[in-house]
Amino acid sequence: MASPNFTLIIVNPSAAGGKAERIFESIKGRLREELGELIVAVSRRPEDLAGHIDSAFAAGAERLIAVGGDGTNHAVINALVNRSDEAAVSMAFGSLPVGTGSDWARGLGMPADLDTAVDWLARAQPTACDLGRAEYSDPKQGGRRVRRFFLNIASAGVSGEVDARVNRARRRTSATFLRATVATLLKYRPQPVVVDCDGERFYEGSSYLLAAANGRYFGRGMWIAPNALINDGLLDIVLVEGMPRLRILLALQTVFSGRQLSRKDVHCHRAASIRVRSEEGPLSLDLDGEEACGQDVQFTVLPGAIKILLHPAADKILKKA
Repeated sequence: MASPNFTLIIVNPSAAGGKAERIFESIKGRLREELGELIVAVSRRPEDLAGHIDSAFAAGAERLIAVGGDGTNHAVINALVNRSDEAAVSMAFGSLPVGTGSDWARGLGMPADLDTAVDWLARAQPTACDLGRAEYSDPKQGGRRVRRFFLNIASAGVSGEVDARVNRARRRTSATFLRATVATLLKYRPQPVVVDCDGERFYEGSSYLLAAANGRYFGRGMWIAPNALINDGLLDIVLVEGMPRLRILLALQTVFSGRQLSRKDVHCHRAASIRVRSEEGPLSLDLDGEEACGQDVQFTVLPGAIKILLHPAADKILKKA
């Protein structure tokens, strides 16, 4: 049995175009030097994650590090939170960004260079972090109510269609998300939505996107929620109105600098609970970069529900005590 205070590493070998396992092997020695004893689980199937987490937690693991991208984080977080409340509270979650988007790591200010990222993790401390919960009726499951957790950002609208297009790409590069976004915007028709925030009407009309943000970036570097804080007990809401296609394409460039928040056709708010629904049928959903589809969608924040590994220099994303 492993000694206490070790680190569970979960590697998604499908991440980074199938290169994640090889990338991990190149830095495994550095990780062991900086973090101590490691238990490594290479897992392609989300349904296997709970067993790895339960075994490691029972043996005394204090840290869990996912090697992959935002989708890997999403799968690991859901396995962690759904299996054991005690494990979810006790184990500190971290990640090594080797995925296509890696927007959660970008929002934390984590270095893209993996050797430097290992140093970042070695100095990181467990920090209480909010978690998002999405609940919706899934038409693919006969309307059954589904619950999923998100660490970074969940959204309804065009972003779910972008995810689907990205996931169909045979080869993903740094430009895949941008190409997929432009191609989707050229065809997507905004749906009419009704949005309530904390029980009060926030918006009613057509919408390209409603983002409920714990983190700040999505879509590989789109700075959708520049002011989001991961421990303020609220989700930052960014809603983009329906508009002519040319205008939405021109507006797209502003999201990389955060200037979209000053636009009159972009609405911002903060709330603990957001409900979005459309009379035209299911909405395409994006949950940490993973596509879904649902009706009568509820996004809720769970304050301080998880501990993450955070470098002391990343305090700008925290609400000051």
